[in-house]
Amino acid sequence: MSGASATGLPEVALDHGLRFDNRLVQALPGDPDAGARRRQVEGAVWSPVLPTPVAAPRLLAHSAEMAEALGFDEATIASPAFADVFGGNALMPGLAPYASNYGGHQFGHWAGQLGDGRAITLGEGTNAAGERWELQLKGAGPTPYSRTADGRAVLRSSIREFLCSEAMHHLGVPTTRALSLVGTGDAVVRDMFYDGHAAPEPGAIVCRVAPSFIRFGHFELPYARGDVALLRQLVDFTIARDFPHLRGAGESLYADWFAEVCTRTATMVAGWMRVGFVHGVMNTDNMSILGLTIDYGPYGWVDDYDPDWTPNTTDAQGRRYRFGWQPRIAHWNLGRLAQALSPLFGDVAPLQAGLDAYAAAYAALDRRNIAAKLGLVEAGDADVELMQRLHGVLQAGEVDMTLFFRGLADLDTRAPSLDVVADAFYDPARREALGAEFDAWLQAYVARLDAGGEPADLRRKRMRAANPRYVPRNYLAQQVIDAATQGDTAPIGELLEVLRRPYVDQPGNARFAERRPDWARTKAGCSMLSCSS
Repeated sequence: MSGASATGLPEVALDHGLRFDNRLVQALPGDPDAGARRRQVEGAVWSPVLPTPVAAPRLLAHSAEMAEALGFDEATIASPAFADVFGGNALMPGLAPYASNYGGHQFGHWAGQLGDGRAITLGEGTNAAGERWELQLKGAGPTPYSRTADGRAVLRSSIREFLCSEAMHHLGVPTTRALSLVGTGDAVVRDMFYDGHAAPEPGAIVCRVAPSFIRFGHFELPYARGDVALLRQLVDFTIARDFPHLRGAGESLYADWFAEVCTRTATMVAGWMRVGFVHGVMNTDNMSILGLTIDYGPYGWVDDYDPDWTPNTTDAQGRRYRFGWQPRIAHWNLGRLAQALSPLFGDVAPLQAGLDAYAAAYAALDRRNIAAKLGLVEAGDADVELMQRLHGVLQAGEVDMTLFFRGLADLDTRAPSLDVVADAFYDPARREALGAEFDAWLQAYVARLDAGGEPADLRRKRMRAANPRYVPRNYLAQQVIDAATQGDTAPIGELLEVLRRPYVDQPGNARFAERRPDWARTKAGCSMLSCSS
């Protein structure tokens, strides 16, 4: 069933399980101006804007888990109407599209108003289980916050976001999700490495899904503008909608909320560090108030262990967002959020308490990660030192992080040998040169396991639950992108299927668990990426 909506886009009815209530646009002030004209938006959290239709929307992939959660059945997903809605050419009844207004610190510097430059929220509501979900199209056209950009997304970046959103969920790391990947049939011009070689690429749109897309930057913008009334209104709304379990009022409630934001952020970053994920662009406008991984741009996965590595070409010199700095950058970002919230407090002590809660939570989670990755019941000070020693030799030896920790679970403590992790070494000469250091570490590790006295099968079970076999390595994503660019989209679903069970050995899928091949060391998209990626 279809017809003309009041917005001007066609309206189509799709079977789904959501009850749209669009609480954000109902409760918070909106921009009185409509449309995509670029502008500074004062005193408003959102601006009404419609997706811009595309030439030929076609569904390329979808997440079965998210479809089920949202109540879309397979027949609906396969229908042309589904591609129309999630390609931006039509709306379902009950939607209220908008782009959100926020600011942020980018690479440590205040950037002023930023906003959803290429994201348009279709609407929000609850499903049959009472879960709240917001549907957002990324790459659906210009918004008031697009500045000089076109609001579109290319196929390569959309595939990367679609795959990684779902992979992170199955890895057990808090994240936004992805419902669908739709090809647009339009070309999008991009300069991938900002080197003056712009070229047309296939366009695509991801429908990403989360209980909320509110970011630290939402609170920073009214603070920077001195709009304390809007700041308070936004905080009250966020707590009521997204943290309904919190009770109290005034500063006490705000303090409890900020502390939970801090601990949720610690949980997210600890998850990144456990699996070797590098976000690449940890600006405050890319930090979720719910502690969800958000905005998958120039992210990367650590192949050979290197705490100083960043995948972002824009950050190649300063490496502010390098792998090993992610915990401290999250703390810095929380400090900016605390500053933004300070007008709501008579004293800074509650905000400092929240920052201290982040530090304590992260330290505890880091120890839990160390214990799990090494197969220990718990990690003491000596175990932290043992892991630090291992990190040093892994970096010096150019050793694959994922393969090493997964292989270490199979170590025979009666005859310990590096052979169990032989496939993790990128350079055999380095293995030989550092043989004494590796052997010394193995001896210390085995002694620690023997002192623990736990059966080997329990140790292996614990390690295999913490150390994934399959992660969405950049080169795997690039192979999928190359195939899709040539018209073969089947590999998207194939890789997604493997990544749905990252901790389970999957017979026949060994090729998805191999270290980065030599050809991928310098290939575009396989090592360094730009913010257009």
